[in-house]
Amino acid sequence: MKKADIIFWVIVVAIFLPFFVCPSVYEWYKQFNAEHGMIMSFFKFAILSTLGEMIGLRISKGEYYNKNFGLIPRMLVWGILGVFISGAMFVFSHGIPQFMEYMGMNGASTLLENPDLSWGKVAVALAVSVAMNSFFAPVFMTFHKITDTHIGQYGGSLSSLVHPIKMREIISNLNWSAQWGFVFKKTIPLFWYPAHTITFLLPSEFRVLFAALLGVVLGVLLAIAAKK
Repeated sequence: MKKADIIFWVIVVAIFLPFFVCPSVYEWYKQFNAEHGMIMSFFKFAILSTLGEMIGLRISKGEYYNKNFGLIPRMLVWGILGVFISGAMFVFSHGIPQFMEYMGMNGASTLLENPDLSWGKVAVALAVSVAMNSFFAPVFMTFHKITDTHIGQYGGSLSSLVHPIKMREIISNLNWSAQWGFVFKKTIPLFWYPAHTITFLLPSEFRVLFAALLGVVLGVLLAIAAKK
């Protein structure tokens, strides 16, 4: 383990330890999360998903940070994306069960909020996960790749936040072989379908947090895609 690894994990522990050892901090988190869910979604994804990308960079390049990484721009982009992800989770977790009930599955709209685990609840959670990851995830993943490329074009500097994204140029030059062959074709059905099935089986107050934690996994998967 290198010195950089030790420093990185000490910082991570320092950030999250108070939530586990200090009841007042955890109670504040729960209250603020209940009252300001979208704001917390911003910070959850800004912190956790950026950490995931730093771990991914460590896997692919052997370092957690470099001058082109763009820590602040990435955190801001992830925070904004996190708000949209939280919104998508709300829309799909309410809309798909309603559709399943409309199609004849009695009680489908109430199963996800039922604390008891059942095969019906698993079926609804899986349906929500498949719908969200089939329709929302490809657009989200592609836009995330575009913003990553845009930040890289400006060397990770804050100026990337004020310059318009060259959408046509970036889209034309994306590695669609890796985007389709690995990110879409493999990670969505093999990882994201089951992972978000678990997400929607959790109590609603923990779903966004768990989805943000999965952003750490996303960083690792993107690092593997980069190597390929």
